[in-house]
Amino acid sequence: MEQLKDKYIDPFTDFGFKKLFGEECNKDLLLDFLNELLYKQEGRIVSLSYLKNDKLGRSDEDRKAIFDIHCENEKGEKFIVEMQKARQKFIKDRTLYYSTFPIVEQAPKGDWNYELKAVYIVAILEFVFDDDKDDPPDKYRYDIMLTDIETKKIFYDKLRFTYLVTPKFTKEIDELDTRFEKWIYVIKNLRRLDHLPEKLRDRVFEKMFAAAEVSKLSQEEYSIYVSKIKTFRDWKNIVDFAEEKGIAIGLEKGEAERNKLKAEKEAAQAELITTKENLVIKSHKAGLPADTISTITGLTIEDIKRILDKLTSCQ
Repeated sequence: MEQLKDKYIDPFTDFGFKKLFGEECNKDLLLDFLNELLYKQEGRIVSLSYLKNDKLGRSDEDRKAIFDIHCENEKGEKFIVEMQKARQKFIKDRTLYYSTFPIVEQAPKGDWNYELKAVYIVAILEFVFDDDKDDPPDKYRYDIMLTDIETKKIFYDKLRFTYLVTPKFTKEIDELDTRFEKWIYVIKNLRRLDHLPEKLRDRVFEKMFAAAEVSKLSQEEYSIYVSKIKTFRDWKNIVDFAEEKGIAIGLEKGEAERNKLKAEKEAAQAELITTKENLVIKSHKAGLPADTISTITGLTIEDIKRILDKLTSCQ
C-alpha cells in the first residue's frame, strides 16, 4: 500500500472533507465555519443536523470531483456545503441545479402557501472561474442572491450562493485578520502543514488539526483515504491528459487554419495584382492617360509606369 508523507489529511478529498466536516463528532467544526461564513446574513446558527444527500442527484462520476454535505439548522433552513477540487466548466449551472433539490423537497402534500425555508449553497473551489479571471486578484469570495438589475436591491433573500475560490486567497499566517480568514487559510493549506501554527491555537482549530492527523486514522480509514487519493489522482490525470491533448489538437488545427488563411490571402492578393495589371495594360492600349488609369485602379503613377515598362521589356 502507498505510504503517505503528509501529516494531515487533505480536505479537498472526499474522505478528508467528510472526516472533518461530515461526522457527528466534528459537527462543531462545520457549525463554527458556517457561522463565520454567514453570520452577517444568517445570524448565529445554534445547531445543525445532517441530512442524507442521496437526493442531490449526484452521479458516480460527479462524486469523484464534488464532495458535499447536506444539513439544516434549528429553523429548518437548508445548507449544502461542497468541495470541488477539479475544474468544472459549468460549475455555476450545476450549483444552481443542485439548489433545486432542497427547494422542491420542502413541498408538503396537500394545500400549501409556497412559503419556503432559506437554502444556502456553499462551494469551496480549488480553481478559478474561467469567466471571472479579470476580477481583482484578491477577490476570492462571491456572494450571489437574486437582485434587481436596475436598483441593485435584493429581490429574494432565501436563496444564496457563496463561492470561495481558494487559489485567490494568498494571505500568509501572519497576515490573517479575521477568524473567517483563518478558516480559509486552514482549508487551503492543511495538507501542506506539519504543525498547528500558534496563531490558530483555540479549541476549534486544535480539534480540527487533531482530527486531521493521518497517524491517528485506523487501518481501515487509512486504506480508504489512500484509495480515495489514488482514485482522484487517476481521474485527474485522465482529465489533464484529455485537456492537454485537446489543447495540442486545437493548436495544430489553429496552425493549419492560419496557414490556410495565409495562403488564401496571398492567392487573393496575387489575383488582385494580376487583375489590376491587366486593367492598366488594357486602359493604356485604349489611350487613357496615366492619371485616369491611376484613378480607376487606385495605383500610383509610379506603379503604372513600372507595369508598362515591364510590358515593354517582355515584347
